Amino acid sequence: MKLMFSDFRKGLAKVRVTNLDDLWYLSQIIDENDTVKGETLRKIKLGSGENQDIVRKPVFLSIKVEKTEFSKESSILRVSGMILEGPEDVPRGTHHTFNVEIDSTITVEKEKWLDFQIEKLNEACSEKQSRILLVVFDREEAHFAHAKTYGYEYLSEIKSDLPRKGEETKTEGNYYDNILKQIREYESRYGIEKIVIASPAFWKEYLMKKITDPELKRKIITATCSSADKTAFDEVLKRPEVETALKESRIVEEMSLVEDLLKEIMKDGLAKYGLDEVDNAVNLGAVKTLLITDSFIRKTREDNAFERIENLLKKVESMKGKVIIISFEHDGGKKLDGLGGIAALLRYKLD
Repeated sequence: MKLMFSDFRKGLAKVRVTNLDDLWYLSQIIDENDTVKGETLRKIKLGSGENQDIVRKPVFLSIKVEKTEFSKESSILRVSGMILEGPEDVPRGTHHTFNVEIDSTITVEKEKWLDFQIEKLNEACSEKQSRILLVVFDREEAHFAHAKTYGYEYLSEIKSDLPRKGEETKTEGNYYDNILKQIREYESRYGIEKIVIASPAFWKEYLMKKITDPELKRKIITATCSSADKTAFDEVLKRPEVETALKESRIVEEMSLVEDLLKEIMKDGLAKYGLDEVDNAVNLGAVKTLLITDSFIRKTREDNAFERIENLLKKVESMKGKVIIISFEHDGGKKLDGLGGIAALLRYKLD
């Protein structure tokens, strides 16, 4: 994301979307009752009767936000609301939906930007999380994923057509060559800076022996996993060798925070979970870090119950606590969602 202009004292930030991650960030930043401005396509009726035609015309509009909807499948963030300002031929008070996508430029205006929202914006502009390739494999199958801010995007798989173990053939050599070819293709396509290669047993060492390019080798982190299917990605991201190497990655940080929370819950320590328990802890000034899933936020918005959550987040920050939004797309987010979607790490233990 590129920050074109900001004046947070006046509640303004103008941004240009540069990748899919940016849309996820904006879906977490833009709230109900914010104002969003930008160029958009609006259906306009031309003529009348049988000669009437409907065309999509580019217009500059300002809307009061009512809801947001992020679809990673279509790579679009839909921001819907009531029109506040626009050309004379666009009626005020009618509704419009911005389809925000890559290369869109919008201005977001808030009554007050919360600290965690500014952090999210700065994080999106730093582009730290978008250049990691994950590969899990054994001698029968290989899976590829692109680590994203909100989890990971599954890319593809390669199946081998190999004989029994111990019978290495030309087919086996081709299988590993195909894995390396796919790694190279994704490295070029996404500008990959780190590559995590994981496998059960010794398969990763076998693949590493086939890599002769020192530049590629420098990018690679090897790890062990118990299986080589799609479920292995969450396991790999928890491995200590991967956490150390990818310590700046948002997804690793989020999963680590959820693991810390679960440890505190297990020993009845410095943690609370569930909305009512967390609300009580916030009111007592005991919350050091509040964890909340993006899916829980989305659900409360859909149920018109977000006002309570928004006030809670504001209160945490006013008491010098930290707010972290956890993505539901990875294992840590799913575990937190199972605890009610909201939890807190505490400054001190509550009875």
